[in-house]
Amino acid sequence: GNELEKTDLIRVDQPRPGGTLTPETVISGEARGTWFFEGDFPVIVENAAGEVLFITHATAQGDWMTEDFVPFTVTLEEADFGNAEGGTLVLKKDNPSGLPENDDALRVPVMFGS
Repeated sequence: GNELEKTDLIRVDQPRPGGTLTPETVISGEARGTWFFEGDFPVIVENAAGEVLFITHATAQGDWMTEDFVPFTVTLEEADFGNAEGGTLVLKKDNPSGLPENDDALRVPVMFGS
């Protein structure tokens, strides 16, 4: 993952790198308000080959119209990891402009459980 590179932009409390994701896992942490758009940002689960298994959105737990850190949470309800044993949790900066220079993401290596 690239957690150390992103600590001034986004921080994840749960899961930690190498942790296990299940459909009941509550992903939590905090991100700068600039990471959100309209109060949320995309969360993607990929298998080890980089194929997308699940997409959802994390939601701000406070006023996201700030440059300060704002807590967020998301539950992977109804996520289906197939037969994959592990992969990557991707917390993607919302980029409504679509401009590549505004793209950013935190990548956390994880294992999958049921």
